[in-house]
Amino acid sequence: MERVVVTRRLPGTALDRLSEVAEVEVWPERLPPAPEVLRDLVSEADGLVAMLTDRIDATLLDAAPRLRVVANMAVGYDNLDLAELGRRGIPASNTPGVLTEATADLTWALILAASRRLREGIDAVRSGDWLTWEPDWLLGHGVGGATLGIVGFGRIGAAVARRALGFDMEVLAWSRHPKPAEGVTFVPLEELLERADVVSLHCALTDDTHHLIGADQLARMKPTAVLVNTARGPILDQRALAEALRDEEIFGAGLDVVVEEPIPVDDELLTLPRCTILPHLGSATVATRTRMAEIVVDNVLAGLAGDPLPNSIG
Repeated sequence: MERVVVTRRLPGTALDRLSEVAEVEVWPERLPPAPEVLRDLVSEADGLVAMLTDRIDATLLDAAPRLRVVANMAVGYDNLDLAELGRRGIPASNTPGVLTEATADLTWALILAASRRLREGIDAVRSGDWLTWEPDWLLGHGVGGATLGIVGFGRIGAAVARRALGFDMEVLAWSRHPKPAEGVTFVPLEELLERADVVSLHCALTDDTHHLIGADQLARMKPTAVLVNTARGPILDQRALAEALRDEEIFGAGLDVVVEEPIPVDDELLTLPRCTILPHLGSATVATRTRMAEIVVDNVLAGLAGDPLPNSIG
């Protein structure tokens, strides 16, 4: 019987279908398996269901001579060495499209939280600092009628833009490959940063977009603007962000992704009251994660059968 390794517990019943045709081993811990442990797990595996936290590279593949398919439970796949997989003839897949709406919703949760200082308000309630109603306390910025700048206009960026129209916002966008969209004006990145009241990052992580937003870009933003990142942590220079928040070069920030996940508890960003950080919850709805599990199983089953993967990458 073929063997499939799954590096984390999955919601729903998708693995029941996989268990009908293969022996399935699920890593049971909350933390991902260490690289050396994962190498042992895949030594006799025919299929692998991986997460963004799992690095699939030549070292791992050397330890998995039987591996015939890798299904990544994410839209992004910068954890996969696609060139190495291609050289070995191992097809790989991701889960595109399914998490678009959930991530767009969470983006808006962070936009509102950062603009209206929700983290500070919650902290005040819990600490007893809420003394009474005060006309000049915890004042934030409204988003109705403001200008939203979207950096990277793929599926998620477009979904965020659609929601912005309900707030009567002007929507600016920057993309390397702009596609016309109703109510959206494409502008150079520098102009977007200078005009936007909210800047939201939605581009893929590549060599070109690593630290796309750094000290120079943050300095272009309004002192009343907020920055939101639900894409990938390294797109943003976090040290530059901490400095910009500390020096009040921008008003606030909301992050669902960071460079090192989980973020170290002594990171300066956690000490800054106008920075809201979530533990990578973009796709964390029951429906979305259940559908993602179904998609990875569909791709593993296709790979084991020698059929084209429904969501092939590379």
